[in-house]
Amino acid sequence: MKTRPVQHAASGRPGHTSRALWIPLALALAILPLTSRAVSAHTRSVSYSTWEIDPGGAEVALRIQLLELSRLGPDALPEDFPQTRRPGPDAVGPAADTDVWARRLPSELVLISDGIRCVPAAPAHREPDAPGWVRYAWRVECPTDGPRLILRSHVLLDVAPSHLHFARVRFADTSDVLRERVLTESSPDFVLRSSEQDAMQVAGSGLADYVRLGIEHILSGWDHLAFVLGLLLLANRLGDVARLITGFTLAHSLTLALAVLDLVEPRGAAVEAVIAYSVALVAVERCWLSAGRDRRIPAAVVLALGGLACFGATGASVLPFASVLGLILFTACYFALLGRDGSAWLRVCLTFAFGLVHGFGFAGVLLEMALPTDRLVPALLGFNLGVEIGQIAVVVALWPALVLLRRREGLRFSLAGDLVAAGLCGLGTYWLIERAF
Repeated sequence: MKTRPVQHAASGRPGHTSRALWIPLALALAILPLTSRAVSAHTRSVSYSTWEIDPGGAEVALRIQLLELSRLGPDALPEDFPQTRRPGPDAVGPAADTDVWARRLPSELVLISDGIRCVPAAPAHREPDAPGWVRYAWRVECPTDGPRLILRSHVLLDVAPSHLHFARVRFADTSDVLRERVLTESSPDFVLRSSEQDAMQVAGSGLADYVRLGIEHILSGWDHLAFVLGLLLLANRLGDVARLITGFTLAHSLTLALAVLDLVEPRGAAVEAVIAYSVALVAVERCWLSAGRDRRIPAAVVLALGGLACFGATGASVLPFASVLGLILFTACYFALLGRDGSAWLRVCLTFAFGLVHGFGFAGVLLEMALPTDRLVPALLGFNLGVEIGQIAVVVALWPALVLLRRREGLRFSLAGDLVAAGLCGLGTYWLIERAF
């Protein structure tokens, strides 16, 4: 009696039954909501400050997400958290004497003149900002015309060692000169003036700094890494990997540039939700192939999107009705074409389409920095190069391991791949629900 061989997922021929695949998928959906928030988004812990330095001190303004302030616990949040109102006079938070961060931030973000810390003229106060963000402003006083002037940041480093702080500095006597620097735990100082240089020679973050930022961003971006892993599970040969990664790279490089150059204004919340959907969809394709192209799987995806469209029509979801309708049509057409043709180039098209969306996600960090025009080119080039280096490093690390396991483990590797795909599908679905609502 002959038995039907089990094929690898990417072959597209019948293998494991769809019933067997739904078991790990259901398990993943059940346990993922219980996991740590550390994998809930690709964005880094970040804050932003602007400094207007005059001979007697500096005016300081710091922006940070309200969610970041919760790292000290709910008692440290402003009284109006979560902030759901539009910016306006009534959006200003509690007085400084009851606001933990109004007292804490001026001691963690300081200006040092000739070795002496500049002192706040008054406690920091909150100012109106966009929903989900908080803005603190204060003034520090000290002579700033000495031979050495340093800006130092320890914002949130005690509770978030990977926190990034973006500082932008302008001197009153050279208001047309604006410089910025990325401050981290390993590099917390921005030297504005030393005995060998004056304020006109202050150097902002260079190409290497933005390359490093891009590498750190992709390596800490769990949803981007999950998408890349899903692509590797769909590839059979190194040529497939090269085509998929090239398509992804070209697409996200394009939209990253468009967004940072202010030619396109992405809707951040909707972008994050679609990125989550991209993770789920590449995992669903792997499950669909392993289940012998069972039509019920893409039908279930389209049905679920239909439910999400209903929420979008009522305004309960960040994804507009038209956007979800587009995802429905895209998904239905993609699986219909894949079922008929099965061409590897269809998958490249899928990767390119979602790469456009991931590019908007990558742009988030640079957009919040509001860089001046003369700083955009090195920032954009370095950040994108860093993203590519980090992405290639992930592929180089994972692909040989996947090939080795596939050759040695045979059928057990196919089952392991299905389990990983089921987990990615559950993770992407969890992210989608979390971000859409």
